[in-house]
Amino acid sequence: MKITRTGADTMGEVLITANALWGAQTQRSLNNFKIGNIRMPIEMIRALAIIKKAAAFANAQAGVLPIEKRDLISQICDEILAGKWDSEFPLFVWQTGSGTQTNMNINEVIANRGEILQKNIAPADLPSKPTFLSANDDVNRSQSTNDVFPSAMRMAMYQLLVNQTVPALENLSKSIKTKANSFQNIIKIGRTHLMDATPLYLRDEFLTFAAQLDFGIAALKNTFFHLTQLPIGGTAVGTGLNTPQNYAQMAVNYINQFTGLTFYPAQCKSEAMATQDALVETSNALKQMAVSLTKIANDIRLLASGPRCGLAEIQLPSNEPGSSIMPGKVNPTQCEALTMVCAQVVGNDATITFSAMQGHLQLNTFMPVIAYNSILSATLLADAVNSFNINCIQGIIANVENIEKHLQNSLMLVTALNPHIGYANAAKIAQLAYNENITLKEAALQTGLLNEKDFDNWVQAEKMLGNTSN
Repeated sequence: MKITRTGADTMGEVLITANALWGAQTQRSLNNFKIGNIRMPIEMIRALAIIKKAAAFANAQAGVLPIEKRDLISQICDEILAGKWDSEFPLFVWQTGSGTQTNMNINEVIANRGEILQKNIAPADLPSKPTFLSANDDVNRSQSTNDVFPSAMRMAMYQLLVNQTVPALENLSKSIKTKANSFQNIIKIGRTHLMDATPLYLRDEFLTFAAQLDFGIAALKNTFFHLTQLPIGGTAVGTGLNTPQNYAQMAVNYINQFTGLTFYPAQCKSEAMATQDALVETSNALKQMAVSLTKIANDIRLLASGPRCGLAEIQLPSNEPGSSIMPGKVNPTQCEALTMVCAQVVGNDATITFSAMQGHLQLNTFMPVIAYNSILSATLLADAVNSFNINCIQGIIANVENIEKHLQNSLMLVTALNPHIGYANAAKIAQLAYNENITLKEAALQTGLLNEKDFDNWVQAEKMLGNTSN
């Protein structure tokens, strides 16, 4: 059996693994960028396949590509979208900053697969250059990596967000609101600075979490206007060189048809190629969500702390043993997993921000690392939020007995006395109760500042919930 075959590009010949569908430029990248083991995200490959298919249809509509070639490119792109050739996209994220090698990888795979289908030959028998479909002149017609790759970045992210990340966040918000409604009559002590504060409903504590999520979802959706503008048709520097009349609009129309989503030709193609500000905007919104989710997860972890020596005001589902040495220990693992993901998202945002600052003149040349980190953030958040929702939030139970104990033991119920005896006198009662380790009521009666009837009438938690409610 042949171990290698010969491929060729404008720089000459190169040996390629015999059964591989890729060509010379892909092989050169494999040879020259042996950096790490992180491959270009498959979401980018799928988005590029949609672009190649849409470009073929647009070019055929414009009369610059034969129908036979359009249909063959379309057939192969559908195979790629079905995952048939995932192993044929071996390139690493750490390559040319424009993503040219990945763009050529898919061009070469389509061209060589077309050659195999046309001639009914094995991959090992491929000629050095395909004779029916040209990777550059047919598959890449009316395109440049400089407009194709950033278009794929935006498409991949938007598809992930609308299909996975946003639904996961919306489902979590719904679950928290449902849980909040089940807690609507439970009054508990509040805490500020991690110290006792005045009472509130447990419902409102959870509705705070839901409000954070809803604001974050709105912020994320606000980035979609910029994100859905595709620079396809801008070719090398945004001028549309070597594209047919109306090519950009035709290509985007086909992209929308094939994805079922709505994208637009970029209002300023050069902006969408020279900068990656749209991905910065989206990443910032994902970072905001990570900040909110960290607050939510940490609060739930604190409220569930114990089960006997912490707050223990709520009980989390017992999903797995928590210790290899302490029998019976159960830990807030879903909170921990979610907050680790949030830390990664914040770090990804820093990488994206720095990388987006590397746009010089007509092109940003940090696009692969921006694509990788953006997709990683959206995917991790979707997965972690789904896990947190199903394995934590939905199974939370209120520990009413502990909640009531903490509520009645809190010194900050003394705040209810402020309107009646003044702040300074109320402080004397609280300090006496703390120093003598007695109840507020006992301290109040010792001071002689009020009688038992007044204390019982004025110091009632249900009367301390104010005039507003979530």
